[in-house]
Amino acid sequence: MATAHSGALTDRKEVLLLLLGFAALVAVGGSSIWLAQRNAAFSDQIAQTLEFRAEVRRMLVLAQNAETGQRGYLLTDDVAYLAPYDAALADRSKRTERVLALAGPSEGVQRERADALLKAVAAKLEELAETVALQRQGRRDEALALVKTDRGREAMIAVRRIADEMVAHEDAQFAERSAASDLSARWQLAVVLLGLLLAAGLAYGAQLLVRRQAREIKAAQAELKAANEGLEAAVAERTSELVSANQEIQRFAYIVSHDLRAPLVNVMGFTSELDAARKELKEQFDAIAEGAPELLRPEARLAVEEDLPEAIGFIRTSTSKMDRLINAILKLSREGRRVVTPETISIADMVTAIASTMHQQTAAANAEIVAAAGLPVLVSDRLAIEQIMQNLIENAVKYLDRSRPGRIVVSGRRRGAFVDFSIEDNGRGIDAKDHERVFELFRRAGAQDQPGEGLGLAFVRATVRRLGGSIRLDSEPGRGSTFHLTFPAVYRPQSESQAA
Repeated sequence: MATAHSGALTDRKEVLLLLLGFAALVAVGGSSIWLAQRNAAFSDQIAQTLEFRAEVRRMLVLAQNAETGQRGYLLTDDVAYLAPYDAALADRSKRTERVLALAGPSEGVQRERADALLKAVAAKLEELAETVALQRQGRRDEALALVKTDRGREAMIAVRRIADEMVAHEDAQFAERSAASDLSARWQLAVVLLGLLLAAGLAYGAQLLVRRQAREIKAAQAELKAANEGLEAAVAERTSELVSANQEIQRFAYIVSHDLRAPLVNVMGFTSELDAARKELKEQFDAIAEGAPELLRPEARLAVEEDLPEAIGFIRTSTSKMDRLINAILKLSREGRRVVTPETISIADMVTAIASTMHQQTAAANAEIVAAAGLPVLVSDRLAIEQIMQNLIENAVKYLDRSRPGRIVVSGRRRGAFVDFSIEDNGRGIDAKDHERVFELFRRAGAQDQPGEGLGLAFVRATVRRLGGSIRLDSEPGRGSTFHLTFPAVYRPQSESQAA
């Protein structure tokens, strides 16, 4: 009773830790959304700053162009020289509207400067209009005398001074907002990485929980095996408890992997938004680099062109790997819930079909797959047996020794109420200390030069046990491996077995 109570407390603590981890992931997701919105606001502000600065410069250029047209007309008396002047007058209304729209609230300092700029431009254009009118009336001397009063020169100086003040103010705003945007982007990256670490920690915690419960089930099975065979009722009751526990593990694995997917999808989405924001910043960065390269710092160039793309690539690689792991856990959980349907299976035909589908891989590896004579038939679940054989044969081909021709032999024999099969290869082999490890979740042995997540053999062992069988490994490095499988010759569902 004390042990059971202690185990229940441990389970509750582990579930509580997982729930706390999920809560942390939700908090990370919310923070990422807030930071993404904040970054978008910074980007809008920076874009507005750049546009306002450009409009101020356009207003200055407008006044300069008008003055250029006036001077050309006064010097040559050729109306063709008034083209820049006329264009400036035509563009004045549009430029005025844009400057006022971007200047901000009426009580702001930039709005006051904008009003002063427009007044100075109006004064300049008024002086230009008077001289052009006098010239058109043939009163050239009066027009030149008006120019020499320095009225237009002072108006132009005022336009330049106010425009320079406004541009300087916007430059300071741009620097401040860019720095704030960079800081926010770094915080967002840190939050995303924290989310990935939390998700990885939750996956690892779920793995430990599943493995611990699996060890408890194994110990319980050993205890049942050693119990008095006359206690059939006690054995049946304990078997029922084990089945329920196994189903609970499968449900738990499904729930954990399913709930892990939601924050993972968020991380993927936020990564895409971060990449989109990076591209937007890169476009603005390039525009600044072309128009005002002196404003750019080397650190900013390095961050935009190298650091951010590298960090986003790392996040995407990590989320893709985690997605594959979650899919593998889901596959393992779904297989445990599938209804087993026994039927008569020709293992020889099955091995021949697998060899045919793997012809390209075996040809590339200079290998052959052989179904030995006398392979017995089996009454069991066809899909499950095919998945077991496919996994073991594919593993054998994957880990062949490329220095010699590969050979995989599938053999078998009937032994009373059981059937034994062997899948033997002449590949790399596995060290004795890793014989049990290769069947554990997420564990692999030897050189990691082949793709995989460490779930194939764990899936095989879980499926073999579900069919009432067992699996073991004999192997030595450099001398190949042999997987030994034992199944009931005729599979009976659990309810039938208990009734018998």
